[in-house]
Amino acid sequence: MTGALPFQKEQSVHPAAALTALVEVIRRLRGPGGCPWDAKQTPDTLKTYMLEEAYELVEALDSGDLTKIREELGDVLLHLVMLSEIYREQELFSLTEVIDGIRAKMIHRHPHVFGEEKAETLEELRSIWEKAKVAEGKTGALLAELTPRQPALAQAQRLGEAASRIGFDWPDLTGVLDKFEEELHEFREALEEADPAHQEEELGDLLFCLVNVARFLRIDSEGALRRTIHKFIKRFHLVERALIKQGKTPETASLEDMDAIWEEVKQQQRRRSA
Repeated sequence: MTGALPFQKEQSVHPAAALTALVEVIRRLRGPGGCPWDAKQTPDTLKTYMLEEAYELVEALDSGDLTKIREELGDVLLHLVMLSEIYREQELFSLTEVIDGIRAKMIHRHPHVFGEEKAETLEELRSIWEKAKVAEGKTGALLAELTPRQPALAQAQRLGEAASRIGFDWPDLTGVLDKFEEELHEFREALEEADPAHQEEELGDLLFCLVNVARFLRIDSEGALRRTIHKFIKRFHLVERALIKQGKTPETASLEDMDAIWEEVKQQQRRRSA
């Protein structure tokens, strides 16, 4: 197997040829004398792996590490090709049909690029996109395309966007911040009750409102939380290392010890990024 193609030589190998070579590898793995593990894979067994690879790609994109991004894009592509091959083996559809289908869809949904329509604003672009979907027969309830399989934060943000498109929205950021303060007050009141179900409900309302704050600020709430999680993990690792130097562990150190180191680590990171 050869290594990654140098960027400066990319033009010498057409993407179609590279994709064909990958398909041949998959067919060899699943064919006679190939790999028993690859040969027994089905759409059901690959679902979990596909989801894992998608999340790993998102993490790589967050990291900005080009080597990781390229590798994870390859892993996602591998699963797309293998799934298409499995359906081809069953004589249902092929990778060629998958590619032709998405190509035709993108051309149809961009008449302002491939046709005569004009679009100067985001609203005009959205209108063109929605008209194209209607022409494709994709009509129905406003929220029909939302899926519970999405991460909850992403689903909440898409829900807010969908409601906003029909005018069911706050007029500005001040309005949604006022709503957040109202939900926070209701959550505090719920905490004074001995009703876990009510507390859960009010916490959900508070989180949903906060996601809408992110939407007004054009911040991806899912990505923002994911980056905060990564930041927390990195800081806690630094806290652990500092404790080891002091002959302590998180289990033996006091909360005051760990909090002092945490604040020191935070200040150091801020100074580096300044």
